[in-house]
Amino acid sequence: MKPSNMDLTVPVLVIDDSRTMTTIISKLARDVGFANVDHVNDGVSALERLREKKFGLVLSDWDMRPMNGTELIQQIRKEPLNSSTLVIMITAKGDADLSWLSGADGYLSKPFKAHELRDKIEEVMSQKVEDAPQSE
Repeated sequence: MKPSNMDLTVPVLVIDDSRTMTTIISKLARDVGFANVDHVNDGVSALERLREKKFGLVLSDWDMRPMNGTELIQQIRKEPLNSSTLVIMITAKGDADLSWLSGADGYLSKPFKAHELRDKIEEVMSQKVEDAPQSE
């Protein structure tokens, strides 16, 4: 049963400079239930893809070259089409403060399993719903 606050219909973009990691993370996103999963291997390609299509969720590595996750999020937030896209940073570093300072909606530490990815996505989607302006 799909959790009520997790929209599995949103397009997902996976970004990691390791092709192996993009394959693994994309598979985990599909295992969670997302059908529309795309991936790229660097921040520049990610920005190009984000200009072409509206994504509901970005799963991005933090430690990439030539553009790191922090720089990528700064650019994503400037893009009108995807400025409100949920972004989860994925890092091998244990310091969560890095992702929060970068403007991410959440973070995951490598390695992680599908249920951990699902829980994090559900958490950030729930937070987005709670933060949405309430209509009168």
